Amino acid sequence: MILRRKTRQVVLGDDAHGFVRIGGDAPVSVQSMTAGYTHDIDACVAEIHKLAAAGADVVRVAVPEKKDTAALKEILPQVSVPIVADVHFHFQRALEAIEAGVHKIRLNPGNISDRAQVKDVIQACKARKLPIRIGVNEGSIIERKDKQKRLKELGGVFSDNKHGHFLAIMITKLEEYLDVFREEDFHDIVISAKSIDPLLVIDAYKAISERFDYPLHLGVTHAGPKETGTIRSVVPLGHLLASGIGDTVRISYANDPVYEVQDGLELMYILGLRVRKGAELIACPSCGRIQVDLFKLVQDVRKQLEKEITLPIKVAVMGCVVNGPGEAEGADVAIFAGDRKGIIYVQGERVANVPEADILPTLLAECRKFQDRVARGEAKLGEKKVDILPPDPIGEIGSGWEKIQREKKGMGLPVVKV
Repeated sequence: MILRRKTRQVVLGDDAHGFVRIGGDAPVSVQSMTAGYTHDIDACVAEIHKLAAAGADVVRVAVPEKKDTAALKEILPQVSVPIVADVHFHFQRALEAIEAGVHKIRLNPGNISDRAQVKDVIQACKARKLPIRIGVNEGSIIERKDKQKRLKELGGVFSDNKHGHFLAIMITKLEEYLDVFREEDFHDIVISAKSIDPLLVIDAYKAISERFDYPLHLGVTHAGPKETGTIRSVVPLGHLLASGIGDTVRISYANDPVYEVQDGLELMYILGLRVRKGAELIACPSCGRIQVDLFKLVQDVRKQLEKEITLPIKVAVMGCVVNGPGEAEGADVAIFAGDRKGIIYVQGERVANVPEADILPTLLAECRKFQDRVARGEAKLGEKKVDILPPDPIGEIGSGWEKIQREKKGMGLPVVKV
């Protein structure tokens, strides 16, 4: 069990959109962000619905222009999850978003640094009891307008250590920004410190967690396409979460943001930080022992499980008789295959022996039946009744006696009648 770092708790949402707690004893929440223009109201609403259906607890939208904040008044009544307004360059967009009814504001210290403007936003959020996320991303914390100041920042701190250099700037910017919030007696704050460098992400969040008790929003910025961004994101975020650091997460891809939600939730599930919804599918990797079209079978099973199974049933799809029995033993429903056939087990008890063409429908039927039994209280998840014994490799699902006899005959060896 992961012992999580103790933090303050902030709450966002309302009766119409639900409430999400971040920090304290709340479960780690999963966020994403719309990819389209917020002022395209119908498209924005559709995307928020899609992200919510995928399991997002919170959805963020960009509001770079006044037409985006104006659209919020029409968007908010049509959606069912708390909405965060992402404000980068103009504090007035934050005030307009607050007036429109959003549930949280994200500010960037690198782009909105005027204390009077920040105080206006703080007081508006304070009046409506809205939290604020302070995002000190690597890409925006360094001064870019004042070249002399930028050179001083770039060369003045740990110039021979990239991590130390950026870490020092992140902490300094964060402390300076937090001074404004303390002066206004505002503490409903969430902090993020993202970077493209996974190791810097780990160092930054560890350092921040030691200095502040605010909840932390984890993420890797500019992670890239899903094909490579998955590893870039999951390695540091998984490390931090397993260390007890992190209260809300966004995995960022240059791809459909639904993948961000799906992978964020899966990360929570495998770390035991969220109760899984729907089936957990495990499958063996590729090898020369597979005797069925395993890859197609796995994808077909996955798609059908997503449609039909709502309980966290563990389903194993194994392609051979060598490792299959042992690896499938902890599953609620399992199939392992050989010689174009498959044996299906339910919690360790063999229930079917079917040809390859019947594996998918039979397996799914057993999953549905088991789910119904669990719902009726007749079975419990993760409870084995007997051990799965490996089948005889030359028996009904192995190579088969006929094949062995043919090989012996071809080598001129005596054939044994059975």
